Amino acid sequence: MGMEAVLQNSTDFILLGLITHPAFPGLIFAVVFSIFLVAVTANLVMILLIHTDSRLHTPMYFLLSQLSIMDTVYICITVPKMLQDLLSEEKTISFLGCAIQIFLYLTLIGGEFFLLGLMAYDRYVAVCNPLRYPHLMNRRICLFMVVGSWVGGSLDGFMLTPVTMTFPYCGSREINHFFCEIPAVLKLSCGDTSLYETLMYACCVLMLLIPVSVISVSYTRILLTVHRMNSAEGGWRKAFATCSSHIMVVIIFYGAAFYTNVLPHSYHTPEKDKVVSAFYTILTPMLNPLIYSLRNKDVATALKRVLGRCTSSHQKIRAGDVSRRH
Repeated sequence: MGMEAVLQNSTDFILLGLITHPAFPGLIFAVVFSIFLVAVTANLVMILLIHTDSRLHTPMYFLLSQLSIMDTVYICITVPKMLQDLLSEEKTISFLGCAIQIFLYLTLIGGEFFLLGLMAYDRYVAVCNPLRYPHLMNRRICLFMVVGSWVGGSLDGFMLTPVTMTFPYCGSREINHFFCEIPAVLKLSCGDTSLYETLMYACCVLMLLIPVSVISVSYTRILLTVHRMNSAEGGWRKAFATCSSHIMVVIIFYGAAFYTNVLPHSYHTPEKDKVVSAFYTILTPMLNPLIYSLRNKDVATALKRVLGRCTSSHQKIRAGDVSRRH
């Protein structure tokens, strides 16, 4: 009762978490922390490899490094707070903290929507117009694509965050979620949010429709081009190897986004929403770099070279220490 009384007179919210009353919070903490550690490490390694290996200084890997940056920031928005709440009695988040979380979450997820669409366009140019690829995907265009993705995502954040936070929240302060996701926050409003939810639904569908259209057209053109290739030349194998990792990432990310943003409310329950949100806020940032590293020969080769240089350097240091002793 003491906590409820304090919350009645404050602007703080309570995050109920992924599981409202977990029987083994320590186990959940260990699992989520392990995923978080793998995700951050894998993405930072990917960024480092692309930055240091000159063979990876191509438009495709430049865009991939931006995806890794987005994934790293993305998982850091929600998971550290979630881990803190698993170990803490107080699971509160301030009004400002909730607004910042919403804005960053919308910016990053919107940015990834656009970036994955532009990565599909990059693959289309590489497969269908290889001779014009250096011209059509020069450094200036790549920078424009990346800036456009960030700006496009932030527009979503700037439009939806202020409106969400201006609704009156005069009832319960308990958000049935592990972070401030807009649908979960709006359930606490004592005002009429129906018109806003309809407009937000239309906005989210549009945000999905633009990159999905680019992806669909790009891969349709790629399939038509590959179909015309002579299979003896092995061109279709090269094209498939080039595009397969991106296709897998697109299916995983857009599948979860489709459930969250497109399916009607009748298909949603708080438990399902939290599981799907956990999938694309916790698991997807871990899976993306693993998919690209395991299924991409260039990245795997670059990683082997770096590990080989580290091993040889370590052996030289040990050899030097041995020679000094003698």
